[in-house]
Amino acid sequence: MQTIDIARRCAELNAVSDANNAYILAIHQGGLTQEERMEAAVYLLRMGGDYKVAYTQFVRLYNEGQFRAECLDVITGAFYTPNVKPMKNRYEKNCAALAKYPYLFRQDFPKFEDLPLRFYPFDDNGYLPFDPAEETFGEYVNFNHPVVSRNFFKNLDNPILAEDVYSQYELEYLNDNVRPSEDIGRENHLYLHYESWERFCAHLQVLNVRELLKQRKIIFLFGEELSRYPIDFKETYGIDYSQYPVKPIGVKDVHRLIWHTQLSSDNGGDFFNEVFDNHPNLICLPSVMMSNIEKAIRDSKETYEEADRRRAAGEKPTFKEELAAQSYWAGARADKDILVTLFMLNKEYMGGLDHASRICPALFFQPHFGGMHYDMNHDGRDRTVLFCDEYVKVRNSPVFKAFKYIKTFTPLRRFTTSAAATFRWQIEKRDLIAVTEEKGGVASDLAMDRALNRSFMIDPEDRLYKDSVLVRFEDGKTNPRATFTALAAFLDLPYTESMTYCSEKGVHDVETSEGNVIGFDTATVYRTYDDYATDEERAYIEFCLRDAYQFYGYDLHYYDGGAVDEAQIEKWVEGFTKINKFIALSWKNNVLSDATVSPDGNKRKLNEEEQEEILAELKEKHDKVRLRLAKRLMGSLYFVNKNGQPLRMMPKLELDPALLDEPIYH
Repeated sequence: MQTIDIARRCAELNAVSDANNAYILAIHQGGLTQEERMEAAVYLLRMGGDYKVAYTQFVRLYNEGQFRAECLDVITGAFYTPNVKPMKNRYEKNCAALAKYPYLFRQDFPKFEDLPLRFYPFDDNGYLPFDPAEETFGEYVNFNHPVVSRNFFKNLDNPILAEDVYSQYELEYLNDNVRPSEDIGRENHLYLHYESWERFCAHLQVLNVRELLKQRKIIFLFGEELSRYPIDFKETYGIDYSQYPVKPIGVKDVHRLIWHTQLSSDNGGDFFNEVFDNHPNLICLPSVMMSNIEKAIRDSKETYEEADRRRAAGEKPTFKEELAAQSYWAGARADKDILVTLFMLNKEYMGGLDHASRICPALFFQPHFGGMHYDMNHDGRDRTVLFCDEYVKVRNSPVFKAFKYIKTFTPLRRFTTSAAATFRWQIEKRDLIAVTEEKGGVASDLAMDRALNRSFMIDPEDRLYKDSVLVRFEDGKTNPRATFTALAAFLDLPYTESMTYCSEKGVHDVETSEGNVIGFDTATVYRTYDDYATDEERAYIEFCLRDAYQFYGYDLHYYDGGAVDEAQIEKWVEGFTKINKFIALSWKNNVLSDATVSPDGNKRKLNEEEQEEILAELKEKHDKVRLRLAKRLMGSLYFVNKNGQPLRMMPKLELDPALLDEPIYH
């Protein structure tokens, strides 16, 4: 019995819920005739099934030329007609506001009924555009989708000119981030050019342009009116912007955030900070601990509260820094504003900031954690759920919630290289295995940490990752021109001379951290840190992350890519000799050497045999976890968030082949 037959039988028995589910399953399975698809869509719509499934089938059938009159009649009556009145009202209000706007040079607004596009509401966020002349429905569009889709700010030599912008989000983004002409002492209007006047007017049903007109910052141009760009305001309107002094960038001028994420340690974060240092359109610091930022924001709030108490008592508030005083008096007291203030107080990093730029700067922020600790759980359907406490802190942070415009990029370094480099840092820099009076910490199981860490997998519905990209460290080193041209374009920044070198506080090619290579030196691309990892440890990592290796273009060097059984996993885990050695030494020298017991009531230190027993138990514990993880990942690498929604790989930054200096690294 086929699924469609089951659906019909359930419908006959008035088992509506079961029938709805069966019809949906039949549609998803495919292979239905047009008549069966129509039958399923009609039942779902009439009987309260998933209306989106029904709606989609009606639209597809219409575009295929099947049951056109019936499909259009159903979806017009169900979805368009009930919503047409608010769209008409929006259109008329937009037209009325534009009719009085001085920088729109047309007045021939079509009647609502004559517009060349209708917009059929699909859900709370988006529409399906319908072209009556072509008799076709277009793809779903969400005009508030929080993505900046192009490099609007690639060239700042002239006023910004943008073509055919129909996204409400991008229109507001441009309006918020292009600075007023009065602030920079030169003509700096935002020019929006549309090829079709009629198509622009059609979008006034679904866009809100009235708020964008208040500052009179936008110039609307249509078709051949492009020849007016740029307008000489002194000659045309008698407005001489050169008489205005440049207004320094203020805390309230910063509207967008570039989140430089920390995937894990030794992933090239410092290198990317060095490239973006001194960029004229960034307020940029090196990595800062998230805990320190949270404390600094709390301290700033306490300072402002103390200032309030002084004012209430008739006293004059005092501040250590002029910028803090300006922020206070300007009412810039939200977490976001305080963060911007804290960044700008580091004047040694602000030397490259262009206060006369055409655009507002972005805040370049890399909140750092002691480690990114991922773990895996299993839901009721035995699906693998990823979670990370550090990411939850970022997602819940008032700072991140306050920024309307967020671009996210994540540096990635080859996993085996990054893990071994981090382990080297733990051993050499933190002296975890040295026998010293001042005890250090203990080495972590970095092979496990890296195999678990899937920070590159994102929830596509997560606000922080809707506009995100992953950048390979190796590309930045071997092909810096191609990589940072592409990254600047993604971040909607100009690719400036400051991005052609590495610096700190504007000083070129400095050792920003002990042991870091200088500038674009590729030495760290090819280091394998063999003293800190065995081939078995690295094969284990590659196996657990084999999907990421393939997606991000890394060749497998230690795992051959073939089928793996439990015996192979056990063999790999037996080969964790170097990581086990360093973990044992760190425990022995920093914990067990001072540990005491009282087996007979007399306190004494652990003897050698007792220490070895504890270390053996520790190794056994690590081995069990390693085996359990790898065996779990022997099957399909499918992961979901806590709500059961599938996760996907963060998109990889794609480079222009014409700009490559070296072959792509594998």
